[in-house]
Amino acid sequence: MPHLHEPTHLPVEVPDPAAQDEVTVIPLKIEDWLTVIVMGLLALITFGNVLVRYFTSQSFAWTEEFSVFLMIVLALVAGSASVARNRQIRIEYFADSGSPARQRALARFGAIMVFLLFTLIAALSTRMVWDDIRFGETSPGIGVPQWWYTIWLPVMSVAIAGRALGLFIRRGRRA
Repeated sequence: MPHLHEPTHLPVEVPDPAAQDEVTVIPLKIEDWLTVIVMGLLALITFGNVLVRYFTSQSFAWTEEFSVFLMIVLALVAGSASVARNRQIRIEYFADSGSPARQRALARFGAIMVFLLFTLIAALSTRMVWDDIRFGETSPGIGVPQWWYTIWLPVMSVAIAGRALGLFIRRGRRA
């Protein structure tokens, strides 16, 4: 008779997500490392601010503004990684049902729509960055040039569009 604390079955092995990645022209490690760096910065900034606030009853003025910026960058980096890995939000009932040809067509349709959306976002946000530079906009919290923050939206939108285009091409090769 097994003891209460002994497992009655072998533990299920968790697959390594990186081992399942498709081969891409631009390595997916870029998004992985950017995620680690941004999360590390967020943790350090937040922890530092908590310590300063605890010991001095003061707060760093720049931490909230910079943390919000880093969270937006993190969302965009994660979006790029999810598109490249074909793990973006979708209704799996439709995306994963039907014939393989139908699934491939839906995957390609989704990828090209993501490509078009983020190409449009890149173009429109480039105009926003140009306006920030042209009118000398500064951030509301600490007064640095606003384009320091807004430049990353078109950059990351181009990255996401590129990942979507790569996914579209890879799904086309499986025909």
